[in-house]
Amino acid sequence: MSPRQPRARSKGEPFTVRFEPRTQLLIEEEARRSKRSRTAVVEELADEALRTRRFPGIAFRDEPPYRRAWVIGAGLDVWELCELLDRYPDPESVVDDFPLVERRHCELAVAYRAAYTDEIDDLVAENARPPEERLLHAPHVRHAPART
Repeated sequence: MSPRQPRARSKGEPFTVRFEPRTQLLIEEEARRSKRSRTAVVEELADEALRTRRFPGIAFRDEPPYRRAWVIGAGLDVWELCELLDRYPDPESVVDDFPLVERRHCELAVAYRAAYTDEIDDLVAENARPPEERLLHAPHVRHAPART
């Protein structure tokens, strides 16, 4: 399984929900735009809304299936901040070296990773893939010459 592909999940019990006409229209427009089912759109929106309530300061960006959590104010995806925290000796070093990152951003990223470990660790692993492996999947990409 590619780290960028969503993991298969078992489904819960079905239940019926009725939306106001305006909300229904927006859901249908998003489903049409994204070429996904209304169920998939509503499930994604509900999941993201619950995550942002559980972790204030987290938002989501990019299009499915590549949507990812990021830390508002830090300008970094959660996985990027977690990768920095893994590489640096302590959070204060990250805060010192990255002017937009604050201690609270680091704490938020660590808490989010604890709740969604597989998601974040998969993105960190994807970024760690060697360039040679990436070129196998995108042979048209060329290395840029080094600037002098």
